[in-house]
This record gives sequence, structure tokens and C-alpha cells, in this order.
Amino acid sequence: MISLAGRDILHGWSKYVLTGLGLGLLIGVTLTMAGVYRGMVDDAHALLANSRADLWVVQKDTQGPYAEASSIKDDVVKSVRGMPGVAAAANVTYLTMQVQHRGVESRVMVVGIEPDQPGAPGYLLAGRHLTRSHYEAVADIKTGFALGDRVRIRRHDYTVVGLTRRMVSSGGDPMLFVPLKDAQETQFLKDNDAIRNDRARTAANPVFNKPGSPGLLEAVQGLQTSSRSVNAVLVQTEPGMAPERVAEPIRRWKHLSVYTRAGMEDILVVKLIANSAKQIGMFLVILAIVSAAIVAFIIYTMTMGKLREIAVLKLIGTRDRTIAGMILQQALGLGLIGFAVGKVAATTWGPAFPKYVLLMPSDAITGLVATLVICALASTLAIRVALKVDPGAAIG
Repeated sequence: MISLAGRDILHGWSKYVLTGLGLGLLIGVTLTMAGVYRGMVDDAHALLANSRADLWVVQKDTQGPYAEASSIKDDVVKSVRGMPGVAAAANVTYLTMQVQHRGVESRVMVVGIEPDQPGAPGYLLAGRHLTRSHYEAVADIKTGFALGDRVRIRRHDYTVVGLTRRMVSSGGDPMLFVPLKDAQETQFLKDNDAIRNDRARTAANPVFNKPGSPGLLEAVQGLQTSSRSVNAVLVQTEPGMAPERVAEPIRRWKHLSVYTRAGMEDILVVKLIANSAKQIGMFLVILAIVSAAIVAFIIYTMTMGKLREIAVLKLIGTRDRTIAGMILQQALGLGLIGFAVGKVAATTWGPAFPKYVLLMPSDAITGLVATLVICALASTLAIRVALKVDPGAAIG
């Protein structure tokens, strides 16, 4: 008996293999996009784990410091340390910005930390931790910085003294850790030009020059350039203490918002990257439709090219189920070739992406099953055409 699938592979192998390669590239893109989403979730989890915090104390009625702007006074940490169940607490600032390195700008998250406190990197690949109060930095290796490099942040140069790994923001930007006071100055303190402009604007405004005027107090406050603010206080609870039990008194008495790790995961994973997840999902649906259309077109074209062979099979008494099975084998064969090519492609180009791509084995299994299902469904059009062939066409 003639095997339609075997005949096409042997005699038309170039067209069959090239189709499988094209389908494989689409599948590779699909697996990569799923990996991008998994990487975003993993970045969020890594951010929380690397902070080594059980509670995040932020400005009241905000979801900071990762999702919204949050600003609290840096002396709040002293009162937090005295709350029941608190083992350690430290100020921290976060600021995503462009920094200059060898004349090239790099986008990083600058983190202001207190050494050996929550928020500081837990381990290093090379170098040492911060020991001075100014102008030193610990960088994630994803920044491309090396030990001894000079990095310019606003008006000052920082020397890279340590390197770490997988210290990234929720958006995948590598972290650059600097002393807290330097980070406060970078984020909150106005530069000299801004101070002079504010003074000139106040002096030129006659409303502000009148004693007791409604806007005088605000104008004076606007000239105060204190950097005594931070974005959050990271808290480690005592062993055996439930984080929520420690958080409730801080909310009640300090009039601040406090989030446990579960609450912060909900903000980062469910809320912050929700739109990105929906967008990636839409792309996956579109890619699935395109893949199905390609398989359907190729299988249909192959089937139309051998209608006489199908008529001969029917004439000698071959059952419709056998003919349908042969066409289905073609489609599934394309799916297997495409998936193999796609898996290799995604594994090869994944590390080259600027953001972390996490390829999960479970996603690969799901992708294989989805590919075979799509190919099976795409073959139905060709099967219907084959089953309608008149056996008389073999001798017509």
C-alpha cells in the first residue's frame, strides 16, 4: 500500500522540511514569548527574595516602592525598629535612571542601602560589599560593569567594588547598589541650578513677597532642599512571628502602609505585569492562528497534488479511515519537526534577549501538545477534500 506521508517525505522532502523549519521558527517565537512572561514573574520573585525583607513599610495609601512613588522620612525607621516582633529594619531608596559608563548610558535601578541590612545584596560573585559611606557601588553583572570601573551618577563618579547576580527590578533592569546617603542626594536633593531658579521665581513673584501671604509658607518650603527621605523601610520579623501580626501595629500607630511578602507579590505579579501578560497572551493566540493557517495550507496543497493517488487507493478498497490517518500523519510530522526546531531556536536565542527569558519544561510540554492539536485540527480541511475524491478519477 502506498504511504502518502512516507511518499511525500521521501520524494518531496525539501518542501516538507522547509515548511517544518518555517513552522519551527514560529513555534520558537511562541516559546520565547512564554519565556519572557515567565521571566517577568521570576524577576518579580527575585526582587522580593533578594530584598531579604518580610515587610515593606511605605507611604500611606500607596503601593510603593516598586509600583508607585513612595516617600517617607528616614527617621521613621527608628520607631519601626522599636515595634514588637521587629528583628531588623533599614531604609532603602529605589530610582530607575540612566547612568554613564565609559561614555555610554546604561539603564539601571539605583538602590540606596545600609550595609549588612535588609535591601543589601546577600551574596557577591566578586569583590567586596560597601564599606565607605560615599562613592562606592555594587553592580549586577547584567550591567556589564567590571570591578574598578567608574560609573557616573548625576554629578558624581562611583567605583564598582563588588559584583552580584540576579539583582534586578520588576522590569528586568539590573541593580546598582550605592550608599544610602548618596542615593538620597541623587533622588531627593535639588541641584544648584534648581535652587537658584526657585529663589529667583519666588523673589520675582509679588504675591510671595507680601508677609503673611497664603503662598509664602509653601514658597519657603519649596526652597528647603532636604534629602532626608526614603522610598521604603524594609523589615525582618523575629523568628516565629507572623508578618501580619507585626504589620498591624505599624499601620495603626505609624499611619503608614505595610505590605507582607504575599501582598507585595500580588502587587508585582497580578497588578504590575497584568497588562504585559494580556499582551503576550494575545500574541500567543495570533501566533497559534498563523501556525494553524500555515499547516492547513501546506497539507491542503500536498493533498491536492495527489488526488489521483487517493482515488487509486479508494478504487482498490482502502478505507476512508486509513486515508485520513495518512494525511494526519503528515500534519503531525510537520508539528514534530516544527516543535523540535522551535525548541532549539528558543534555547539558542533566549540568552541573547535583554530581559530574562525563563524556558520552563512544563511550558515546553504544553507547547508540544498544543502544536500537535493545532496540526491535527489544521489537517481536517485536507482530510475532507480527500474523502470526497471520486474513485472513478483514477481511470478518468
